[in-house]
Amino acid sequence: MNPQRTLLAKPQLSTEKSLKTLVENRTVYSLNNCELNLFETYQESQLVPLKFNDLVVTSMLRGKKVMHLFDEPGFDYLPGETVVIPSNVEMKIDFPEATKHNPTQCLALAIDQYKITDTLNFLNERYPKEGTDMYWQLNYQNYFFYNNVDLAATINKLIKECMSTSITKDALADLTLQELLIRIIQTQTIKSIDDNILNNPSNPITEVVEYIRQNLKENINLKNLSDKACMSTTSFYRFFKRELGMSPIEFVLSEKIKCAKKLLRNPAIQINEVCYLSGFEDANYFTRLFKKYEGITPKQYQLLHIN
Repeated sequence: MNPQRTLLAKPQLSTEKSLKTLVENRTVYSLNNCELNLFETYQESQLVPLKFNDLVVTSMLRGKKVMHLFDEPGFDYLPGETVVIPSNVEMKIDFPEATKHNPTQCLALAIDQYKITDTLNFLNERYPKEGTDMYWQLNYQNYFFYNNVDLAATINKLIKECMSTSITKDALADLTLQELLIRIIQTQTIKSIDDNILNNPSNPITEVVEYIRQNLKENINLKNLSDKACMSTTSFYRFFKRELGMSPIEFVLSEKIKCAKKLLRNPAIQINEVCYLSGFEDANYFTRLFKKYEGITPKQYQLLHIN
């Protein structure tokens, strides 16, 4: 799990001659079970309404919006972020910085409800979740999250299929839609864990996550974790990867990096001490991994985040 936002590939902007409007200029690609909308805005605007009849997955590509949803306070919406909106819910959108030279660009992928229901039924039948009353389902309360590498790759693939002229594009897009729904559910689960709101006691992942967080300085291995979940190592690995889209050890490393980031907000702490307290034995390995996750070294992060 990369804590940074993973940016999407940006489709080309419309030519000036083809623009129908400077506010939410819309280009549509229609397929059998989804519709890709690309919106571009070239002037500052406030509270522009937008609503879809189907569930819509939106992702920012360029610029900045302020999104107003569900009568909650508006929030900044930036490239590398995704918002999932149920059918017939009205968004109101501000474009505080949009100009001809600094346009916003956003995709909105409307997905047919039949396709969503069909995919969730298939997943629940073929790949049932562990625990009582546990099902593959979208969480509409958990609607805003950062793109991780896998989610961004899937959205990029879907954009490519929707814009393709191939005669097989509907078949390929359908397969990618299934993958997208799985990635969204996995990303929502990760965000629930990050926000400490995954508290279903019948889900084995809850106890495993708690164990990992309390034992970051210990030598956590697959056997420890599978024992906690009362599963064989093979079953546990499959279960964990299915739930979160990453391996247990990848998750452990991401939790260690998250712990290190909290510690680094203290300007007095030494990097070697952060390395030890967040569960790493080798300072060079810690620095390399931190840079891979965050794009900067621990020392650079500390200097940027001094309170």
